[in-house]
Amino acid sequence: MPKAIRVHRTGGPDVLTWEELPIGAPGPGEARVRHTAVGVNFIDTYHRSGLYKQPLPFTPGTEGAAVVLAVGEGVTELKVGDRVAYATAPVGAYSEERLVPVDKLVKVPDGVDDRTAASMMLKGLTAQYLLRQTYEVKPGDPILFHAAAGGVGLIACQWAKHLGATVIGTVGSEDKAKLARANGCDHVLLHGRDDVVARVKDLTGGRGVRVVYDGIGKDTFDRSLDCLQPRGLMVSFGQASGSVPPFDVIQLSAKGSLFLTRPTLFGYAGTRDALRAMSAELFAVVVSGKIRIHTAQSFPLRDAVAAHTALEARKTVGSTVLLP
Repeated sequence: MPKAIRVHRTGGPDVLTWEELPIGAPGPGEARVRHTAVGVNFIDTYHRSGLYKQPLPFTPGTEGAAVVLAVGEGVTELKVGDRVAYATAPVGAYSEERLVPVDKLVKVPDGVDDRTAASMMLKGLTAQYLLRQTYEVKPGDPILFHAAAGGVGLIACQWAKHLGATVIGTVGSEDKAKLARANGCDHVLLHGRDDVVARVKDLTGGRGVRVVYDGIGKDTFDRSLDCLQPRGLMVSFGQASGSVPPFDVIQLSAKGSLFLTRPTLFGYAGTRDALRAMSAELFAVVVSGKIRIHTAQSFPLRDAVAAHTALEARKTVGSTVLLP
């Protein structure tokens, strides 16, 4: 019988258990898949901890690469043996096999291997909507991207540079700074060493950046606002350091008529047409070599506890995958 990581109570990484999980036949509009690699993302820790609620018990994980084992009634887009990937399906990726709605699956092109596919879907699609839709980055735009050496950051900074932006990234160590510089960042600032606001203003001639992409949350939110030029856009798309406390919206006026958004991948890729279009653009920039996907860490699927521990301790760079 296939096995999966299960969560019976919310909490720290120790609540992740490895156990058998029966999988039925696919119903109409579904496919049964066998995972070849599973992506690890911060949203998985939010589900595990209970920050984002899931009905208990559940199998975490929202991103994976797989092979189709069977399809349900009415499925014509996919066939047995197809290589597929997903990032917007219901939770359940930390498993050897599972059922997935077919409208959440996309075919993986020949130029992308399984580990890369599992590393790039959620993070790459996030980069796509951030740079191409939430704010459409244009040549010459100065932008600030926090956690530039993280999974989303490495993809987004390369992509932003490809689009012609001046990319300022923040990181937590010298090693991560070197990685960020090699992956699209024109300037790299270190948390705890650099005065980020002062350095951003200096690098932009005192004006500030057009947009800040902030997936860190509580620890960086206030400074991010201060890095923006008048009528700049604050994109708060994650909370690795904790939730942003409530604040008085008059601050947006006082700091220069700023804009603020809290987008999600599911808000942008919620339809089949949107998912296919976003995935096609992502695959195209990867296959062309314009963006390299960094899969820096891998763990056996059964060792998801170790993967979550490393992720939350900020000991990872780039993408992390679990291997069934």
